[in-house]
Amino acid sequence: MAMSEQDVLEKVTETLVEALGVDDDEVTPEATLTGDLGAESIDFLDIVFRLEKAFDIKIPRGELFPDNILNNPEFVQNGKLTDAGLTQLKQRMPHADFSEFEQDPDINKMAELFKVQTIVNYVKTKVNG
Repeated sequence: MAMSEQDVLEKVTETLVEALGVDDDEVTPEATLTGDLGAESIDFLDIVFRLEKAFDIKIPRGELFPDNILNNPEFVQNGKLTDAGLTQLKQRMPHADFSEFEQDPDINKMAELFKVQTIVNYVKTKVNG
């Protein structure tokens, strides 16, 4: 049976509260994982593990949180994603909203793409096929 967006959000919220030790009222769809919820890189592994258990899904490495893009000089120049890098990131993260990031694709702002809603979108497509 398909899960509603609200059902997915509730389970994602529980998962993030457990993983990050934050209050559930802090976990809003627009909250960023690092900026608003204080997640660090080590927490991302824990979040993936907990999401897999909570939703009984498999999350391949680099699928929810893409890696290896910032290490490629074709994708990053002068601290910004190139057009090719942005295209690659969009292909690998169809669950993210790029509307603000596209205006200024500074790699230091990439963390802002990882919002609670990004995870909800990703999980919803995984559990609902």
